[in-house]
Amino acid sequence: MTLSFKEVADILKIIDSSECEEVIVEVEGTRIVVRRGGAAAPATPVSGTHESIGAAVREPADRKVAKSTQVAVDDSQTFVRSPMVGTFYRCPAPGEAPFVDVGAAVKKGDPLCLIEVMKLYTTIEASADGVIAAVHAEDNTLVEFDQILFAIK
Repeated sequence: MTLSFKEVADILKIIDSSECEEVIVEVEGTRIVVRRGGAAAPATPVSGTHESIGAAVREPADRKVAKSTQVAVDDSQTFVRSPMVGTFYRCPAPGEAPFVDVGAAVKKGDPLCLIEVMKLYTTIEASADGVIAAVHAEDNTLVEFDQILFAIK
């Protein structure tokens, strides 16, 4: 049995609303370690597979991590934010054109990008009608929860 993204998200919400400093969840060979504050300790393998989610997200060495950027808030723009931590993809598949570029007209519900978490892809859609004013994330980089991905004017 593996945990779904929704189950992991639910676990994180419960932990976030509690005052726990560390929680370890083990389900049939899958281990999730969540720690508040400083850096995560090395993960301890459990028979089978394991995942470690904590203050530091471990990714393969070739994975790029997006640099934290400051975005000026402009009331005339709508910001599309990441609903999860994951890898940001501008294109529907390798070698294909991006879903949108700066200057592209979009309608509410149009696909803007994909975010991949544990081999599950979520399509992020435009939250308003308008024109793409800026793309605030680099393709194939790790994005944070609530990070601004696009500005729609």
